[in-house]
Amino acid sequence: MQCVRDISNEVWQDCITLFLQTEMCCDAAIITNSPPWLLASYPEGNLLHLTQEEIQIVLAREDREKLFLQGITLAGTKCLLIRDNLYTEGNNTMDLRTKGQSRGSQAVTVIKIESVFLVVVGQKGTEGGPLNLKAFEMGSYIREAIYHHMAHC
Repeated sequence: MQCVRDISNEVWQDCITLFLQTEMCCDAAIITNSPPWLLASYPEGNLLHLTQEEIQIVLAREDREKLFLQGITLAGTKCLLIRDNLYTEGNNTMDLRTKGQSRGSQAVTVIKIESVFLVVVGQKGTEGGPLNLKAFEMGSYIREAIYHHMAHC
C-alpha cells in the first residue's frame, strides 16, 4: 500500500473538512503507523499536536492490554481506553474518553481504514456510539478515496 502515502494532503484534508461539517465532532485527524505519521488534521484542533510517540503507542500491535491500565495520551490529552477492537477484523475500532478536563470529558473514536487511521473527538455531550457510527460512515468515504487513488497508481 505504498501508494496510499502518495495520496495528496489535500485529499486527506477534504476528508477531515467533510467530517467536521457533521457538527458531531470538534476535532479529527488521519494518521498512519509510519512516516509522515500525521497525514491530516483539523487546523484549529488539538490533534494537530499528535506526536510520533503517541501515534506509535496507539497503533502498536503488541502489549495492547497495558493501554487499559496506563491510558493513552493524544496530543497531550489523557484518555481512558473504553474498548479496543482496533485490530479485530470486521470491527477495527477503538473507543476512548478524555479525562481530567475542566470542560468535561469527550468521546474519542479511532478507526482503521486500510493502512490509515481516523481519529475523531466528539463535541461535548456527543456519546461514543453515535460518534463511532459517524466515524464508520466517514471511513467509507476515505476507503473510496483510497481505492480511487490506487486505481490511478
